[in-house]
Amino acid sequence: MTASTVATAPAESVRNHRWMQLLFGIICMVMVANLQLGWTPFVDPIDQKYHWGRYAIQWAFTIFVLTQTWLVPLHGYLVDLFGPRIMISCAGALVGAAWVLNSYADSLFLLYVAAVIGGVGVGIVYGGSVGNALKWFPDRRGLAAGLTAAGFGAGSALTVLPIQGMIQASGYEPAFFWFGLAQGTVILLVAQLLRTPEHEVTVPPVRAVEQSRRDFALPEVVRSPPFWVMYAMFVLVGVGGLMAQAQLGPMAKDFGIDSVPVAILGLTLPALTFALSLDRVLNGLTRPFFGWISDHIGRENAMFLAFLLEGLAIYGLLSFAHEPFLFVILSGLVFFAWGEIYALFPALCADLYGKKFATANYGLLYTAKGTAALVVPLANLLPAGTGSWKLVFLIAAVLDFTAALLALFILKPLRKRFIAQQGSPSEALRPHATG
Repeated sequence: MTASTVATAPAESVRNHRWMQLLFGIICMVMVANLQLGWTPFVDPIDQKYHWGRYAIQWAFTIFVLTQTWLVPLHGYLVDLFGPRIMISCAGALVGAAWVLNSYADSLFLLYVAAVIGGVGVGIVYGGSVGNALKWFPDRRGLAAGLTAAGFGAGSALTVLPIQGMIQASGYEPAFFWFGLAQGTVILLVAQLLRTPEHEVTVPPVRAVEQSRRDFALPEVVRSPPFWVMYAMFVLVGVGGLMAQAQLGPMAKDFGIDSVPVAILGLTLPALTFALSLDRVLNGLTRPFFGWISDHIGRENAMFLAFLLEGLAIYGLLSFAHEPFLFVILSGLVFFAWGEIYALFPALCADLYGKKFATANYGLLYTAKGTAALVVPLANLLPAGTGSWKLVFLIAAVLDFTAALLALFILKPLRKRFIAQQGSPSEALRPHATG
C-alpha cells in the first residue's frame, strides 16, 4: 500500500497552482450561497407587495433546491466533459439571470422560472467546484472538499447584513437585481481562471487513505455496492440532522427557554437565537475540519466519529435542553457534527471511483441530499402538540447511530474488498506532505 503517482509535471509548480484553483472554486461557491441561504429575507417583502402567501412563495425555494440537487449528476457529466471554465461561465450567467428575473417577477410563474434557472446555475457551480477540488487534491481530498463546501455553507454570512440593509432602504427588487448582477459577474470572471489538472498531481506515498487506480464511469458506479451504502448513509444523516434542526424551535418553546439570555465568550443572545446563529458558523467550520481529520485517520473512521457525535448530541438535547446554556452548546454540537457530510462523502467517492469522472460520480451521490429533503416532511405525520419533538429527536439519533455503525462495519470492509478486487495495489497518498 505504498504506490506513488508518476511525476509528469514539475511538482512545485503544480502544488502552487492547485491552491489557487482551490481558492477560485471557493470564491464561486461563496457567490452562489445567497441563492439558497440568503432567500429568507426576501419572502415577506414579496408577500407584502403581491399578497401571494408565504406558502406559494416558498414553493420557489423548494423548486430551487430540487433543481439544484437532482440535476447535479448531469452537470457533473458536462463539467467532466467540457471542463469547469466553460460550464461555470455558463453558470455565472444563469445565477445572475435568476436574481435579476426575481427583481422583475410579477407572477408566481416567473418566480418559479427564476428558481429553476438559479437551481441549474448553482448546481453547476457546486458540482464543478467540488469536483475540481477532488481532482487537484488526490492527497488532501477531505480538506479540499471541506474548504470548498464551507464556501457554500458559510458564504452568505458575508452579505446577509448588506442584503437586509438594501431591502429595508430601497426594497427587495434592487437587492435582487444588484446582488444578482454582482454575484453572476464574479462567477463569470473567476471561471475564466479554472482549469482541471493536465498532468498527474505528484504526491508522496501515505498509509491513511486507500485510493483506486482505475477511473470508474457512472454505469460502473451504480453497479457498485459501496456506492449504495454511501447513498443510504448520506440520506440517514441528512434526514436526522434536518429533522433535529427543524425541531429546535418547538423544543426551546416547550421548555420556555427560547428567550432566556445566554452568555458565551462575552456574547449574550436569547438561547434560541444563539443556537440558530451557531448553525452557519459551525456548519461551515466542520467541513474542512472533519475533511482534514479524514485525510489522516481514514474516511470511514472520521464518519464514525462525526455521526456518533451527532447522535450523542441529539440524545443529549433530550436530557439537558431545559438548561439554556446546555441547549446552546448541545445544539451547536449537532450543527458541527452534521455539515461534514459535504466533505467526507465527496472525498470517499473520489477515492473509490477515481478523479476522471469525479464530478459526475459525486453528483449522483449528492442527490441523496434531495432524497433526504423529500423524506423530512414525513416528520409532519408524527403526533403534534407539546413534546412532539421528543420522538423526532429519538428517531434522528437512531438514524445517526445507524449511519455510524454502517460506516465502520459495512462500508469500510466493502471499500477494502472493492479496491482489492481491482487486481492492482491501492494508491495511498500522504495528505500532510505536499505543501
